[in-house]
This record gives sequence, C-alpha cells and structure tokens, in this order.
Amino acid sequence: MTTNETNGTALIAVDRLTKQYGEVVALNGVSFEITDGITGILGENGAGKSTAIKILLGLLQPTSGSAMILGQNASETVAARARVGYMPEHDCLPSQPSAAEFLTHMAEVSGLPPSSARTRAADTLRHVGLFEERYRAIGGYSTGMKQRVKLGQALVHDPALVFLDEPTAGLDPAGREEMLALIRKTHREFGISVLFSSHLMADIERTCDRIVVLQGGRLVQSGEVRQFTKEMETVFIEVDDNRDALVAALARRGVQVAVEHTGLTIEGPDESVYDHVRDALVEAEAPLRRMAPRRRALTELFAS
Repeated sequence: MTTNETNGTALIAVDRLTKQYGEVVALNGVSFEITDGITGILGENGAGKSTAIKILLGLLQPTSGSAMILGQNASETVAARARVGYMPEHDCLPSQPSAAEFLTHMAEVSGLPPSSARTRAADTLRHVGLFEERYRAIGGYSTGMKQRVKLGQALVHDPALVFLDEPTAGLDPAGREEMLALIRKTHREFGISVLFSSHLMADIERTCDRIVVLQGGRLVQSGEVRQFTKEMETVFIEVDDNRDALVAALARRGVQVAVEHTGLTIEGPDESVYDHVRDALVEAEAPLRRMAPRRRALTELFAS
C-alpha cells in the first residue's frame, strides 16, 4: 500500500446540512469541517451518523445544505468516490467467495487491472491480518474476521479517505482493541484519513484525534479530543494496603477525599496537597502504588 498525503485543507466540509424523511428530521442544520487524521462521529443510535455518511458518499440526497468531500459536492458528482472507501455497519459480505477473490473483485471494480488487483488484495489482506486465511470462504469466518474483510475492501483501492461505520460492532473486548489498533495503524503507516462513526465513547477517545458529536440530528460538540479529555484539577491515588487509614489521615489534614472502587480521588488540589498526601501515606503506613493527575473521560463530559 502506498502513502497518501494531504495538504491540511478540509477533506470534508458540511454546511447547514439537513435531511428529512417525511416528518422525521435525521439531520438538522449540521455544519462541520474535517481535515486529515482520524475523526470520530459520536452519537447514540439514531443521532444521524449513518445518514451523514451516506450523504457524503452520494448515496442520499440532502433536503438542504451542502456536503463537500475532497473538494467536490457529494450530491452532484461521483468522481470523489474513487478516492473514498466505505466500511458499512451491517454484515453485507458474500459467503461463497474467499477473501482473496472478493477483495480482488472489489479492486477491479475500482479500476485496477487484474494483475494489480490480485497484488493489492494480497497486500491488503496481509495488512488486516487475514493473509493466512485468504483462500477460505468468507461464510466460514468469525465475526472479527468478517469485520477485517469489510475494512480490507474499504482500503483495497488505496483511498485518501475511508468511512468506517461502527467498525467494532459485534466484537468482544479483545477483538475491539485489535480493530482499533488496526485503524490507528492504517492512518499512521499509509496516511489514509479516517472518519470513524460509533456510539462507543471509549473507542472514539482511544482512537481519534478529533470528534464531531451528534445528538438528535444536531451538532452539539466538535473539536480536538484532547481539549475534552484534558487533565482536571484532580489527583488519583492507589495504595496496596491501609486505604481506610490513609483516608482518615488525609481527613485530619483537612483534605477531602472521594473513595472510588480502585482508589481515592482528591478534587481541586493546590500545591500543598502533595505534601499532605506524602505525610498521610507515612502515618497510615499505606504503600503507594500510583499517584497521578486524573484525565477526564468523554463519558464524563457528555453524560446527561
């Protein structure tokens, strides 16, 4: 696979995008821009994520507003599709062909000659971790393997931008982590930008550079992930023993502590709190395992 390069300009520009299905408003005046990198579209089921992706792919016409992709109007031209890949949410793979046959076919559909298509299919299956299983019928694959095939067909023509709609759907925790690592690797090694749609905040937080948050068809937040997960004025402490004694020792020093399942949290500390913690640890004879500023999670930020 080759390395794609972008000049930092917007790959996607959505302006006052609206989509109605009769009386149902799926998107309501949504505007945002996306540059290169990994961007997450976050929202619960029905928030409008899949509708936005289908409009950007030219599969749906907007009711009003505009959706530009790679500098072209998604509703007026199909030229940009040659540089875009799409991994759909639902299981839509044929069962009889092997992964090698299927990806070769998809590469040929994208315009590659047969010999180049076969080479690209093999390279892509190696990238997604299915090279050894490439000649097996897709119908015998596990859910995780099928997700990798779907990712592979989205990448086989070497796009500049790929849309991933719920790429971790149906995966167990280990499979989810492997898929997220593969998405990060795809961007890091090949420069393919990613628009990653999910309702799982933890997946977005661990994988994406930026987020676009939809709720009820409206844009409610957008920006860099790090601006939403920056360090709060909070210290998190874990000890191996004598936690109750440590809480008491901190209380005697006027330090307010919140007891959590795995440790202690001190809200709003100033510089002196570290001296109090040190002294309390010695007094309580509590072996310190970890002490660090705590980072806000997206689940905390957007919890209702």
